[in-house]
Amino acid sequence: MDIAEKSRAMVAARLFAVTTTVAVGMAAFWLSFATLRDLAILAHIPASDAWLFPMIVDGTIIEATVGALVLANSPERQWFRRVLVIGAIVSIAGNSLHAVAAGKSLPPWACALVAAIAPLSLLADTHGLALLFRAAQRVSAPVAEAVVEEPIESDPVSVDTVEPAASPVPAPTPQPLPVPARAPAVAKPPRPALPLQTMLPISVPVGGA
Repeated sequence: MDIAEKSRAMVAARLFAVTTTVAVGMAAFWLSFATLRDLAILAHIPASDAWLFPMIVDGTIIEATVGALVLANSPERQWFRRVLVIGAIVSIAGNSLHAVAAGKSLPPWACALVAAIAPLSLLADTHGLALLFRAAQRVSAPVAEAVVEEPIESDPVSVDTVEPAASPVPAPTPQPLPVPARAPAVAKPPRPALPLQTMLPISVPVGGA
């Protein structure tokens, strides 16, 4: 058998396995659904609402299975695995109890257990939903990575490639700032001279009077 024939045989085997699994799963779900519904009626649950009991049990099992598959590498997977095991035990025990009852009403302790399954499943499913949201936030949140600065290693430079250093440029000599010239002093105008008074003529006698 060559490689092509082996490949076609593997594809046919997988298709057959998937088809068989789906068919068996649907048949088992239907029988379990009918049995758990009758068990709810025997536990004095109204017949109009008895179909909700298998939906609660099988729905919890489905949610636990999905959570265990999705959170394969998360710590929350342990919770879903426990819920899956407990749900499977409840389903198996319910089917067995239905067969033992043989159409008779269940004893009070069995009725109490059947009545307690609904609120317990609600608590388990709600907590599982919270775990799924928390895991989704942790995965989608950006992880802050520390940036490590690596030292820059200088490449070895050969002697031949070293260029001569440029001669230093002399600093410019500071020039003295020009001193502003003083404004020439303004000469004060001379005071005007007072006018000379003319002397009145006085006659002086000559000799003796």
